[in-house]
Amino acid sequence: MNKKVAILATDGFEEVEFTSPKEALEKENFEVDVISIKSGKIKSWDVDNWGAEFDVDKTIDQVSAKQYNALVLPGGVINPDSLRTNEDALVFVRDFFKQHKPVAAICHGPQTLINADVVKGRTMTSYPSIKKDLENAGALWVDKEVVVDEAFVTSRKPDDLPAFNSKLIEEIKEGKHELQHA
Repeated sequence: MNKKVAILATDGFEEVEFTSPKEALEKENFEVDVISIKSGKIKSWDVDNWGAEFDVDKTIDQVSAKQYNALVLPGGVINPDSLRTNEDALVFVRDFFKQHKPVAAICHGPQTLINADVVKGRTMTSYPSIKKDLENAGALWVDKEVVVDEAFVTSRKPDDLPAFNSKLIEEIKEGKHELQHA
């Protein structure tokens, strides 16, 4: 069976944290859908300025976690700040945890996970500036390039993408983790 992966993003995602995992997943012949809270195109952030635009495959109201084998949340500052206040996005994210499916978040991406209320008791990492936010939400934060807690993969920054992509692909190939909890 071909694996299907959702990348959830909106305007202001860090470009390389979107393109690198997407390319790695497609190289494995996984089907990748770009899901957003708006239709059309979403605009990336490229280090210190606006970057390229990317097509949205489906909007959040057109999809369900049941349709996918895994979820990827790229970082950037603006992107997760918008997603974490969208109830449909939070339900979508939460459902991946309830269904014990792999979820991967990098950089500021875990901010969305805080609002989805899925980080309590989880060992994870992120961009250092949101360490305290994650700890306050009950996560055990560690400073490593990639952390895997059951089927939950997190990384700190673009430099960590090779390790992040590798672990994400490994977790997708393993499939569901019954110990993964919401």
